[in-house]
Amino acid sequence: MKQKLILFIKSNFSLLAAISFAFLILAVRIKITGSLFFTFLVWNLFLAGLPYLFSQLLKYLNNSNGNKILQLGFFAMWMLFLPNSPYIITDLVHLQNENSIMVWLDLLLVFVYAIIGLLLGLFSMIDVYHVLKSKYNTKNANFFMIYSCLLCGYGIYLGRFLRFNSWDLFTKPQVLLYNIAHSLTNYNVWAMTFAFGGLLYILFWTLQSKLIIKK
Repeated sequence: MKQKLILFIKSNFSLLAAISFAFLILAVRIKITGSLFFTFLVWNLFLAGLPYLFSQLLKYLNNSNGNKILQLGFFAMWMLFLPNSPYIITDLVHLQNENSIMVWLDLLLVFVYAIIGLLLGLFSMIDVYHVLKSKYNTKNANFFMIYSCLLCGYGIYLGRFLRFNSWDLFTKPQVLLYNIAHSLTNYNVWAMTFAFGGLLYILFWTLQSKLIIKK
């Protein structure tokens, strides 16, 4: 177990360094302003990192022919929490808040957390994409990633405008389903879904293509 942990840290050292940098910027802002306003970014980054954790576990179990039920469970959890990664981009709206008193520092702070959260989501998508390719084929894997990106786009709408969280699927499913049903007739919902979903797929496709070329 200790060796696996060391290997995980080494393979994700750059991500851990980036997260440490994000924490440092937040600490500097707190020191300068005395305000804890942007500390919510830490929680949002934690949620954005969960899909990557689940995808890493899924990839490990898939490569080692591990328990199929566990694989399905981690896959379901990945799907449920994936929208949290691109969602963190929308935290840029908080720059308009009256508590945002150092525009240049606040912009850097939110941007750093948003980029790291987005990268965690993209890396998790690449993990799941390769798992799906190994189980099925490239065509089905690509189709599923498009589908996942569109679900993420809709998930961003649910989180930012309707203020739902991933766990609301279990804590208040009836309220969630009611709001979902009523939102599907709204043109703006579809526009936001395709806009964010399209952006996420383009970023995934670009990053995945670069990795293939590098190999």
